[in-house]
Parts: sequence; structure tokens; C-alpha cells
Amino acid sequence: QGRDNQKKKKNHWSSHSLFGTEKQCLEFEEENKMSKLNSELLNSSIDQLLKFSKGETISYKGADVKGKLRKYIETIELQVTLKNYDPSRDKRFSGTFRLPMVPKPNSTICVLGNQKHCEKADQLGIDKMTIDDLKKFNKNKKLIKKFAKKYDNFLASASLIKQIPRILGPGLTKAGKFPTVLDENENLQDKIDSTKATIKFQMKKVMCLSLAVANVTMNNGDIALNVQLAVNFLVSLLKKNWQNIKVLYIKSTMGPPFQIFY
Repeated sequence: QGRDNQKKKKNHWSSHSLFGTEKQCLEFEEENKMSKLNSELLNSSIDQLLKFSKGETISYKGADVKGKLRKYIETIELQVTLKNYDPSRDKRFSGTFRLPMVPKPNSTICVLGNQKHCEKADQLGIDKMTIDDLKKFNKNKKLIKKFAKKYDNFLASASLIKQIPRILGPGLTKAGKFPTVLDENENLQDKIDSTKATIKFQMKKVMCLSLAVANVTMNNGDIALNVQLAVNFLVSLLKKNWQNIKVLYIKSTMGPPFQIFY
């Protein structure tokens, strides 16, 4: 019976990963021609969003609204509201997908590494911590929470990955930032680039999801491709596909939301 309970608990989650080149992403898009996103609505929404981010005046809900040019790069979020879904009963999905264009080029990464990976991180100017550094947290939950918040992603040497939960507790997992495995002979720069381009959908106890899929320095076509691929991948994770999508919005950091699916 104990084994059956373990199986049930394990099967409560369904996970999927998809990584690839832009060509493979385009092939994935071709396979998802059943997408219900209206390309005209998506492109016009992106156009309005970018105009607002440049400080131009746009028409929004029947009124003229003046945008503002920010001193930093605004990210573009995909905001999702689900329907016909019960988080307490249905399988909670989890999936990662590598976008063709990096949504947040300035996202921060910390390497939790062995000597070789820490030396390489130093050469690349990337923050790093050794196992001895991590032990200094002394399992202090507040310090670990602050540490998890400081970075967008973590990479950990394969030889150390199993020690991290024992040393830090569940802090990184709770923050949704458990480290990505860095194999001994992997190129660190390539791994960083791949990690920055990878988005993660994870169902929690709420019906809303939000994640960065682009930024305002990208052109309309690249933004549209990233949004389309992200949406198609999310739909592929859902039990009833498009029937589980209630509404979709795109929104820049400081701009208004634009509905792209009704």
C-alpha cells in the first residue's frame, strides 16, 4: 500500500521538456497549426505594447494613453488564466521549453560548483559558490530565501547536486529555482545561454500563470514567435489542451495588459 501511495504521489505531476534549435522550434510550431491564437490580434497587441514602452501615445480601451520610456529593459510577460481545471484533483503539470530568443538577457545566474566549474565561472565573471560556501548558511531559512531571491537561475555541478537539498533544505525548491545540472564536461557558457533561453511552466495551487517570454528590445517577429511557441507548449501540457485556456494576455513590466486570446 505504501508503494501504491508513492506511485500516486509521483503520478500527480506530469512533466515534459523540449529543447532545440530555432529550426526545431519552428518545426514544433508547424506541428501545432491547430493553435487558436489570432496572429493579427497578436501582432497588433505586440505593436501597441512596443509603442507604449517607447513612450508613444496609444489607444487603449477607447482612450489615448501616453507611454513612458524606462531606463531599463522591460520584460514581456505571458499571463495565463486556466479553466476546467482543478489543481487539487487534476495532474499538476510541469514543463520546460527552450525559446529561440532569450527573453531576459540580463537574468542572473549563480553556479554552485566543484573546483573546475567555479574556476570557469570566475573566468566568465559569473557568481559562484562552493559546497563550503553553502554550508555557511547553516540551514538558516531567511538567509537561504534571500539567496534564492537574488538570482533568476542556479546551475550545479552534477557531482554536487544531490548534496544541495541536505545542505540548504527545501529553500531553492520552494522558490522554484532548484539548480539545473551542469555535467562535468559541459561548456559553461553554452549551458548559461541555454538556461537563460529556457522557460518553465509549473502548475501550483492557483489557476493563473505568469512568466517572461520576451523583452521590449526584440523585434515584433521574434516576440510573436516566442509567444506563439510558449503558448503552444503550454497547451500541449494541458489535459484538455485549448479547452483549459480561459484568457491569455501579454504585458510589459510597466505597461498595460493586452488580451491575445478570448
